[in-house]
Amino acid sequence: MLRALLFTALFLLGSCGAAPRDAKPALWAVRDGDTTIYLFGTVHLLRPDLRWFQGPVRTAFDASDTLVLELVMPPEAETQALLDQLGRTPGDPKVEALPPPEHARLEGALRQAGLSPQALDRDEPWLAALTLSLLPLQKLGYDDASGAEKVLQSAAQGAGKTVQGLETAEQQFGYFDHLSAAAQTRLLGDTLDGLPGTGATIEAMIVAWSNGDADGLARLLNADLAGNPELRDTLLIARNRNWARWIAARMRRPGTVFVAVGAGHLAGGQSVLAMLEQAGLKVERLQ
Repeated sequence: MLRALLFTALFLLGSCGAAPRDAKPALWAVRDGDTTIYLFGTVHLLRPDLRWFQGPVRTAFDASDTLVLELVMPPEAETQALLDQLGRTPGDPKVEALPPPEHARLEGALRQAGLSPQALDRDEPWLAALTLSLLPLQKLGYDDASGAEKVLQSAAQGAGKTVQGLETAEQQFGYFDHLSAAAQTRLLGDTLDGLPGTGATIEAMIVAWSNGDADGLARLLNADLAGNPELRDTLLIARNRNWARWIAARMRRPGTVFVAVGAGHLAGGQSVLAMLEQAGLKVERLQ
């Protein structure tokens, strides 16, 4: 539950179509004489019947000696402690202090999900939003056990590859925790607005991802984030900049690395790929 919650949040979910059973997601590479870094955009929750770990993606993964993910999840007890520390503050209820219309909508959504209307009252708005976003996805059959990160990490450990993270769980929860009250309230409101269309939204994104349509994915993502620039800058642009710097620095050492981050980070004009090209590196789309 906790792992799925975090992964859902950081994919930045946002026309409808049926996702294909055999996906051909996009893959890129940055190379020089003794270093290759593959760049693969993931979806953190998938249905178990979607086949994607094959073809060029599998070939690139098998050729790599290191797998780099957004983060390597800590033990669940540690994750729970972080969630309690950053997302739930003892004392006065947080969500209860929302404007009355927002609080009423939240209570209605919880009742519809079969939960107590007060279930999230002590959660900060960002955590309430992420919890709400997860509930319909679970009912639709999506889970993190079938998500790209879990599949890749399991395969890497089985093959004896090095596995490392670009960030920690504390950093990732911290991005939300440091959002202003206005940005958190906007995130919760947008989440409530989007609940009825959750199935269509994730299907549209998975169709774009499965077809390797990075531009289409960028359009969906940008539409979702346009109304909350603070969230966009914190969760997308700043992190893209940090990861592009890491990749550029890693190019100075030999080896073959498979970098797998949320697909939204590899799409659009302010993506990791665009920032690498701005830094003078050649990014090659692989077929």
